[in-house]
Amino acid sequence: MSSPVSSPSGVLSTSRLRVAFAVLLLSMLLAMLDSTVVGTAMPTIVAELGGLDHLSWVVTAYTLTTAASTPIWGKLGDLYGRKGVHLSALVIFTLSSVACGFAQDMGQLIAFRAVQGLGGGGLTVGALSLIGVLVPPRERGRYQGMMAAFMAVGQIGGPLFGGMITTLLGWRWNFYLNLPLGLLVIAATAIVLVVPPVPRREVHLDLRGAFLLTVAVTGLLLLTSTLGHTGPTAVLALITAGALVAFVVVERRSADPVLPLSMFARRNTLMTTVITFVAGAVSFGAITFIPVFQQNVQGATASDSGLLLLPMTLAVVVASQLAGRRSSRTGRYRAFPIAGALFLTAGCGVLATLHAGSPVWIIGIALALVGFGLGLSTQMVMLIAQNSVPVGEIGVATANTTMFRTIGGALGTSVFGLLLTAGGASAQGLVTGLSHIFVVAGILSLLALAAAWRIRELPLRRTTGESEQATAPAAGAR
Repeated sequence: MSSPVSSPSGVLSTSRLRVAFAVLLLSMLLAMLDSTVVGTAMPTIVAELGGLDHLSWVVTAYTLTTAASTPIWGKLGDLYGRKGVHLSALVIFTLSSVACGFAQDMGQLIAFRAVQGLGGGGLTVGALSLIGVLVPPRERGRYQGMMAAFMAVGQIGGPLFGGMITTLLGWRWNFYLNLPLGLLVIAATAIVLVVPPVPRREVHLDLRGAFLLTVAVTGLLLLTSTLGHTGPTAVLALITAGALVAFVVVERRSADPVLPLSMFARRNTLMTTVITFVAGAVSFGAITFIPVFQQNVQGATASDSGLLLLPMTLAVVVASQLAGRRSSRTGRYRAFPIAGALFLTAGCGVLATLHAGSPVWIIGIALALVGFGLGLSTQMVMLIAQNSVPVGEIGVATANTTMFRTIGGALGTSVFGLLLTAGGASAQGLVTGLSHIFVVAGILSLLALAAAWRIRELPLRRTTGESEQATAPAAGAR
């Protein structure tokens, strides 16, 4: 007989909680896969639809709307109830996936991908927020390994799945398959998830704040794609800076800010934001540029360079599982992001020394070090962020962490791309560029280490009730 655990709805059996957890992870996996599966399908898509000059926007449109909508979804969940908001995101994502499959030209595909990204942002932050209220922080460690595995599959396995589906069924089935999966997750979410209603109170929608935040995030992400082009970069920088200043002014006066600035007055929230930004930059840098080095400098095939990422994936899963179980058993967690930052720094240090003759096992060890660093940091900082705010702000805390990981990945990839090509397209030039990439990544990892060192270890909550305000931990984190 399953043992009961504390849940917001009273007592939820362990088996039912595990099913709910798996359903939420599946919804998050849908969003993560669709951010990467189209990469390997792009040549086929362009061959059928044309529009080669707009190719990058098939990916960019999804990323932009995902990142820009994330904090808004998180706030809506806090205000109106996380289950209903999550179901709304699932419906938007599923219907827009079908529309993507029916696209007749590149313009339609880009537009439908933007809507799909809107739903995808809600899936990710909704799933993580619901996990935050269903599983107490003190108990969440035992689920960390499963969460890390799903995230690794979504991030690294996406291109592989996309290539297989495109070869066997055609590129449109990358989107059509979301219909049965989406309907399954919608039904399972409606039936399995038991989440209490949000306490009724007067709500003031922060529409101005939401609009300005969307402009600022969108401008920043577009800015990353124009680095090196002086005119567009300057214009986007002015728009982004102006929107950000206006956002701060509006949020200070708002009765219900979409992203409460007071949250950043808490030391742990600020420190975890820095760590998740760095983790996003380093992970995307390794996933994007190590295969480029392998294929263009060492002559590896695309499949071989993809397989080389397996040590990183496995290390993420193992380290996350170890850290999660240890934190659940002891209630201590500060050591893990500190160790994670040290592993990241060591891994980046080794990657910075690579050359054309570097053996594969050296690269594998370096990527495993990076994977251990990510595994000890990524899931743990989410737990720390959620544990450091009142339960009523779990949505915005989750959205903040998710958004800054996306921004870190996008900004890091753009800057690293400039560093890679600065030395030219020759093999020697790529080796020099790769070295510069991971020197910068190592410096960022040291910044994450400094942030992790300043984290204040607060008691992990043993309950998840919505009515619990958790004011003590939140106040103590300042």
